[in-house]
Amino acid sequence: MSSTTNTPTHHTSTIGAIGAPSRRNTELALLVFAVVIPVFAYANVGLAINGSVPSGLLGYGLGLGLLAGVGHLVVRKFAPYADPLLLPLATLLNGLGLVVIWRLDQSPRLQQRAKYLFGAFSPDAPKQLLYSALGIAFFAVIIVFLKDHRLLQRYTYISMVVALILLVAPVFFPAVNGAKIWISIGSFTIQPGEFAKIIIAIFFSGYLMVKRDALALASRRFIGLYLPRGRDLGPIITVWAMSLLILIFETDLGTSLLFFGMFVVVLYVATERTSWIVFGLLMSSAGAVGVASFEPHVQQRVQAWLHPFSDKVMAQSDQVAQSLMSFGSGGVLGTGLGQGNSDLIGFAANSDFVFATFGEELGLAGVMAVLLLYGLIVERGVRTALAARDPFGKLLAVGLSSAFAIQVFVVGGGVMGLIPLSGMTMPFVAYGGSSVIANWALIGILMRISDTARRPAPAPIANPDAEMTQVVRP
Repeated sequence: MSSTTNTPTHHTSTIGAIGAPSRRNTELALLVFAVVIPVFAYANVGLAINGSVPSGLLGYGLGLGLLAGVGHLVVRKFAPYADPLLLPLATLLNGLGLVVIWRLDQSPRLQQRAKYLFGAFSPDAPKQLLYSALGIAFFAVIIVFLKDHRLLQRYTYISMVVALILLVAPVFFPAVNGAKIWISIGSFTIQPGEFAKIIIAIFFSGYLMVKRDALALASRRFIGLYLPRGRDLGPIITVWAMSLLILIFETDLGTSLLFFGMFVVVLYVATERTSWIVFGLLMSSAGAVGVASFEPHVQQRVQAWLHPFSDKVMAQSDQVAQSLMSFGSGGVLGTGLGQGNSDLIGFAANSDFVFATFGEELGLAGVMAVLLLYGLIVERGVRTALAARDPFGKLLAVGLSSAFAIQVFVVGGGVMGLIPLSGMTMPFVAYGGSSVIANWALIGILMRISDTARRPAPAPIANPDAEMTQVVRP
């Protein structure tokens, strides 16, 4: 005898929050390594120079650890789903930069040079630690108060005005070493180009998000390339002209390359048109050659790049030659921290040319490791762009990542002789308050975008009407 059993089974539309885990414990574990490695490097430098562990080791370790801890706690509280690698990578680079700056502070040559030029020697490492603390504070402010990166889209055109003001302002201040890239008011100095790159990325992202369809679809095909319409060429012509004006009036090769390069990358990502890359390369090459033909400061840098060991170049400045010799003497494994002679570079040894110290004392292996850290930051930024759910977030993450990558290429390539020297600083490792604060702000915005992208969607509310009765027959 068969029986029928009615078994009620409840089916609701409730779906649990599905998404990536927060990975904050992973970030904390990586931060431990990011602090311990520079502390060991600091001790290594002291042992190499003086034969003893430096007296400031404990203070340095506690200071770097405190900064990393504050950054981690802020992220854990206000951006729990942010990328777990960005903060440790930036902390490690910042810590290694502090070690190399302190190592150069111990150089008798640089101490004597400072006393001869300025009457006294003032170590730069304590000031850089203060700048790093300000950078972490700026990072924390962005994480806490920027609840949603899409709020920045409201300020698209305001950001353009602010960026123009920041880029134009140095023209009205005296040139420093041939380039007008500084705003100096008394003892206070700032390099506005470092902050302008972030603000320009906001403008590019907001503008191209609205205009990308017109730039991508309205075009004519010519010799295998899609040529944009004349009126659509307006933005790229304007940006190209602005980058040339920066190069002409401020003789700032690095910022003009960064500015135009970032625009072309974001434009390519927004439109998916290879023709924009071709146009960008042609226009940047034409502009650089044109300016180099009549601007003396740019000509000097091109000559120093082409003939670094010529008598004429060496009579003006031997920095590029000393930098190349530092990389050459480092070999594969380097001379060891504290045992090189990169301080012979003299001026800007711990800022523009700080990468040469890494090349000499850590060798090719160390340089590749540092470049890999930079590459990982760029990769995480691009991954964040891919994960972002809104077009503005995608373009902004790409813009910031490309700006970071271009700066690393321009500075590293200039110091190693691949391209003419730019006058910019290597992110996080070079001495300079503007650079380290601006790059911590860049990391903060990327982490806010990644938190929004990786945050799981809230679970839908249960539907009480979605009950079904299933008949089970034995």
